[in-house]
Amino acid sequence: MPLSQWLPILLAAVAAFLLGALWYSPLLFAKAWVRAHGYTAEQMEGMRRRALRTYLGSFVAFLLIATVLSIFLNHLGADSFHDGAAWGFHAWLGFAFPLGFIAYLYADKRPATFLIDTGYQLVYLVAMGAILGAW
Repeated sequence: MPLSQWLPILLAAVAAFLLGALWYSPLLFAKAWVRAHGYTAEQMEGMRRRALRTYLGSFVAFLLIATVLSIFLNHLGADSFHDGAAWGFHAWLGFAFPLGFIAYLYADKRPATFLIDTGYQLVYLVAMGAILGAW
């Protein structure tokens, strides 16, 4: 893949990462997410200690998602902000939503955990698609 095609992939991954920072911040869903999972103060401290590893792993995953979404969009001929966003939505609807729902069914978690997480996946996949489609 030419270097010029890596820039939008990197930008899409950064956008997803930053959207996550906002989504799971105290400004939006941090408190509700912690409450829905029933995490204790000790569990939260453990998460803080592993934050760097978690963030790096997440970013690598976002790079992979953006790369594959870019390949899909190229094959689909999506060459606009709107087309990319629409296909990002379809990727969420056909893959992220059902996979997250299946995991939720087996996880014995509160519905809010699924709604918060799948909402974030919807937002970042649409944003990634829009960025990649517009590029």
